[in-house]
Amino acid sequence: MDEIKAVVLAAGKGTRMQSEEHHLPKVLREACGRPLLAHVLDQLAFVPRADTVLVVGYLHELVERAFPGYPTALQEPQLGTGHAVLCARKHLEGFGGTVLVCYGDMPLLRREVYERLLAAHRAAGAQCTLLSGTCEEDLPYGRVLTDGDDNFVAVVEDRDCTPEQKAVRDLNVGIYAFECPWLLAALDRLRCDNAQHEYYLTDVPALIQAAGGLVKVRRETLNEQILGVNTPEQLALTERCLRQRAQDGA
Repeated sequence: MDEIKAVVLAAGKGTRMQSEEHHLPKVLREACGRPLLAHVLDQLAFVPRADTVLVVGYLHELVERAFPGYPTALQEPQLGTGHAVLCARKHLEGFGGTVLVCYGDMPLLRREVYERLLAAHRAAGAQCTLLSGTCEEDLPYGRVLTDGDDNFVAVVEDRDCTPEQKAVRDLNVGIYAFECPWLLAALDRLRCDNAQHEYYLTDVPALIQAAGGLVKVRRETLNEQILGVNTPEQLALTERCLRQRAQDGA
């Protein structure tokens, strides 16, 4: 496999999960007796531990203690997903390979999905490849718009979608493969001129495309795999899905 580094975004507090009451960052909340982040890292085991960067923030010492041997980058304050990746820059400078960006609170996403994303990225010779997923549930995720050849056109947030765009079933999963030099150059051009004054990773594909890079979309049928854990209800659902997998031997 070509050179790969992974950047796992794991800085969140988990306010909607009442994680403060548990004195834990969100990624250390447990499903089936193990932290959410442990389930994610299991699926990323094809990337060497030394090349898997954890972007940490809230109660970061607990994450660092729970996952020794992983390089970490501190995001403080937390100014968006683009800013989170920017915080990992010291681990990416001078690297010429592919960077897989993913989330520490998506424990249901399987290793094969990551691997197929990377394979499609390499096969296309792209500078950026987004993962988009379909799901039977009606989720308030951004829509990934493409042309007829799976080339990226735009990501439109759910609240901004026209009725036609609402009908698009390609949901933005927030997981990307980037060629590292293109990623770092785009992060340098990222702006925070939005209502939240945050730096969004969703803006990076368009910046790479504007600079002449090829940006592709990898479609997958994901269903429950697309779920991030943001509420107690989603944590309970995740645990049920993981238990079912264990029973099915999958």
